[in-house]
Amino acid sequence: MYKVTIVAGARPNFMKIAPIIHEIHNVQKKGALIDYRLVHTGQHYDKKLSGSFFEQLQIPEPHVNLECGGGTQAEQTANIMVKFEKYLLDNPCDLVLVVGDVTSTMACAVVAQKLKTKVAHVEAGIRSNDWSMPEEINRLITDSITNYFFTTSELANQNLKANGIDKEKIFFVGNTMIDTLLKQRPNFVKPQVWNDLDLQEKEYFVITLHRPANVDHENSLKAMMQEIIANTQDLPLIFPMHPRTAKIFNSLGIVHERLHIVDPLSYLEFNYLVEKAKAVITDSGGITEETTIMNVPCLTLRDNTERPETITLGTNELVGTNPDNMAPYLNKLFKGDWKTANEIPLWDGNTAERIVSAILTF
Repeated sequence: MYKVTIVAGARPNFMKIAPIIHEIHNVQKKGALIDYRLVHTGQHYDKKLSGSFFEQLQIPEPHVNLECGGGTQAEQTANIMVKFEKYLLDNPCDLVLVVGDVTSTMACAVVAQKLKTKVAHVEAGIRSNDWSMPEEINRLITDSITNYFFTTSELANQNLKANGIDKEKIFFVGNTMIDTLLKQRPNFVKPQVWNDLDLQEKEYFVITLHRPANVDHENSLKAMMQEIIANTQDLPLIFPMHPRTAKIFNSLGIVHERLHIVDPLSYLEFNYLVEKAKAVITDSGGITEETTIMNVPCLTLRDNTERPETITLGTNELVGTNPDNMAPYLNKLFKGDWKTANEIPLWDGNTAERIVSAILTF
């Protein structure tokens, strides 16, 4: 029996591992000698990460929650490493599979290698080349000690090869986030805010902001919000607000009749809003992937991206963090000049099948 420990630390990680778990169940039914345990490090506390969340994704709840939330970067990393080491010693396996680029990804990869357990990284090789982002540091460290690299794009393959990674260890498989999106798209759920505000399709914007460069500086956040409000005509602005953003935002006194702050939404509710929006204004990497597949215009408030295929082939544009950049992009949108999405290689809903097929050969 080949034993795999799957690690997730934050809500987006579960969207990435859900299709892998589904595929393991599929091959088990066909007699494959593979089994898994799902470890939630508890890195991000999320009140919506409840039983209903796992039910929506059609996966069992984690076998264990290490409850490693809170603390500084160093404290959290150390806490995850100490608890995961104990867990792995008590529950040895053949492969530790980590996803994405959160602290848990990096910390658990280090622990596994020191215990002489192979590591596979899903979403390996993506790079923003911005070392001010904690996620970029996590990517670099994880990929430097990974055994098997599952990639989302040809550019990710090139990044790894440039770092001296043997091409035999690189598996270009596609994007498991898109597996989940395509599977769940028929199940999207209309959120309460839709009825409360009598929203109409393609007649509102969705906003999400959480990165330090945007939300940690009051003047910058206020200036950006003022530009967004000033250049979105008379359309409602729906802003499901991250707790990190709320701490700063609530002190700014930004109030406008078209701006509607709502609590964070479930995966199925949020993507219902995104699919029907005129556009999304965000600083999230994952959302740029989802908007591209759903052909929804996306304005990314960052100066770089680790997902350039969403720009070259998708509906995403890199607006930057300067508020003065906002107006030209929104003018282009309202003129109807926005680009449409092209097909991205292997973002076809079958990524998990390719991953598990590769694992069975290890």
